[in-house]
Amino acid sequence: MVRMSSEPAASPDELAKITDAIYRWNMDRTGDHDYHQVAIFLRDDDGEIRGGVTGGVWGTWLHIVGLWVDEDLRGRGFGRELVLAAEAEAGAAGARRAFLETHSFQAPELYRKLGYVPFAEIEDYPPGSSQLFMRKDLVPPDVDSGTSV
Repeated sequence: MVRMSSEPAASPDELAKITDAIYRWNMDRTGDHDYHQVAIFLRDDDGEIRGGVTGGVWGTWLHIVGLWVDEDLRGRGFGRELVLAAEAEAGAAGARRAFLETHSFQAPELYRKLGYVPFAEIEDYPPGSSQLFMRKDLVPPDVDSGTSV
């Protein structure tokens, strides 16, 4: 017998059980088991994390899940450098494209400057804002398709 239980305070390990099961199923279903985690951090002299970018490469796509820079470090180019480092690492792992989600009040202009273009939007999420889905070709299309110009 199974029962349903709402657990808003579930532990990271409990949440990971579901996420890991989805990843395993996706990989088994597609036959693509090549996954590369991306985790690049900004650390201060004490080793404390002051920012970073996280995500992963699967199916030749980099999915940027999170980008953060502590407020007192913003405006110095760290966000840009983190995204570029993630793209370089992802490219070395076989990524040909990248995608991410961001809210209109977060960093869409940073991503646009780095060549990301919106392909979908959820308006009024949260109210008064939007969630944007953005993508970027990491490899020029003529190289990606194997054709020459």
